[in-house]
Amino acid sequence: MRRKGYAPGVAALLAALATGCTGGSADGGATSEAKAGETAGPVAAPGKYRTLYEPCGAVERSMLRDLLPGAAELPDEQQEKIFRGTAAVTYDTDRRVGCSWKADAPDASHNLRIDVERVVSYDQDVSDEQRALEVYTRKQDAAQLPAPTTGGQGGTGAPATGSPATGAEPSPGTTAPSSATASGASGAPGAPGASGASGAPGAPEGLEPRVLDGLGDAAFLDDVLTRTGSTAQHRTVSVVFRTSNVIVTVEYGEQPARVTEIPDSEELQEKARGLARKLAERFND
Repeated sequence: MRRKGYAPGVAALLAALATGCTGGSADGGATSEAKAGETAGPVAAPGKYRTLYEPCGAVERSMLRDLLPGAAELPDEQQEKIFRGTAAVTYDTDRRVGCSWKADAPDASHNLRIDVERVVSYDQDVSDEQRALEVYTRKQDAAQLPAPTTGGQGGTGAPATGSPATGAEPSPGTTAPSSATASGASGAPGAPGASGASGAPGAPEGLEPRVLDGLGDAAFLDDVLTRTGSTAQHRTVSVVFRTSNVIVTVEYGEQPARVTEIPDSEELQEKARGLARKLAERFND
């Protein structure tokens, strides 16, 4: 009985299957074809900024002398140590950097801190800038700024909380800030540090925490007066702004030596905003 032979077409098919089982493409690399039914969508654009500047050298010496007046009265060696600043400990200086300064004087002590974060999205459908907007919005919502008022300094008139970027909505009736309020029933209207009905210390009228115009892509300011221990009062002004995929935070604080004195909101806010503007300009260089 004669043995049946393989048809040429069957032999070619078997050879092709054998080649496929060994793996590898014609050029020796792995195949890059998508699975059946999958479509390769566009990848979101990377952020505008890929690196960050060195923060301790980002503030001019003349500005540090103005922000830290007590340092000017110290010997040169101590001045140099203060103005040099203390770098924040981070694990990736292309992702986050920071620096802090502190100076004590007979009449008051001042502290300054800057934090710079480059936001990176690990979702190919979400750009770095979109992710940065989400991070920034959470920071603004956490500050619980008061509802905007017509004619306020630096305000935009836009809602301060519940940004659509995160889908968060303010709770019914929550228009007062948690960290600072305007004048209230128990404090004289517009008096620095006056307390509202909730007892929370606040800034003078027109200087309440608010959204800021003309600083980066978005910005806000917070102003908090607290007590250290039982008597001393410490005011911290924070300015947070976003430019593309980078978020910058400036914190500037003062604690007077006399327990009866309250740090001046207007002066602290102006200096903090001035430094924030200088830092924002560095991203345009």
